[in-house]
Amino acid sequence: MKILRDTWLVFSRQILLLLRNPVWVVVGVLQPLLYLLLFAPLLKPALGVRTNAEAYQVFVPGLLVMLAIFGALFSGFGLIAEMRAGVIERSRVTPVSRLALMLGRSLRDVVTLLVQGIMITLIALPFGLSVELQNVLVAYLMLALIAMLCSAVSAAVALKVRSEDALAPLLQTVSQPILLTAGILLPLAFAPQWLKNVAKWNPFSWAVDGVRDLFNGHPGTDHVWQGLTIVGLLTVLTVVWAAREFAKSVR
Repeated sequence: MKILRDTWLVFSRQILLLLRNPVWVVVGVLQPLLYLLLFAPLLKPALGVRTNAEAYQVFVPGLLVMLAIFGALFSGFGLIAEMRAGVIERSRVTPVSRLALMLGRSLRDVVTLLVQGIMITLIALPFGLSVELQNVLVAYLMLALIAMLCSAVSAAVALKVRSEDALAPLLQTVSQPILLTAGILLPLAFAPQWLKNVAKWNPFSWAVDGVRDLFNGHPGTDHVWQGLTIVGLLTVLTVVWAAREFAKSVR
């Protein structure tokens, strides 16, 4: 199919550009690694668990979700740079599918996330993290959907505002409430009821609960299918939105 071929062409170019300048992958792994080494040990007394291994079982899934959100949510800056360089403008004269222009870039973010996620998971194993392969694969599926969702949102907003000066504060304003109400760094089990009620409106809180259940060997809980369903539906909607914005930009 043409759209698959076009998506592959865009994806291949984006991966090639990434490999030529892999600093973002390195930075994307280094920051979560610092959280893993310097923050996770502090969770043992905070969570009331007996061992550091139990703390990592709670913290690592949240860390991976944070990586999926923030790694993809700020990808729009690269798109604005391409717009300024005339890359998007030159797409006007090509027969490449407008949907493929978006999907190829978002798939790059998904692949980058999965590479980073696998590295973080492997690094956490010596610290006591334990997870079954089939469960971690489902968890990576949810992380991939989150990355696709956030990448599509970032691209759509970037095409709207067309300026890093406007995009940066906008994304920062949105990302902070998401981080604080999703229970990413600390579970919301001991949070006040009003905060739990707010978290129910945060789709990423459902995803965090689902990924944590998967990492703790409970793939059959409601949190897993609810998280996959919510994130999956939002991903479809945001991809359609971003594709329309691409169509407007290269019409």
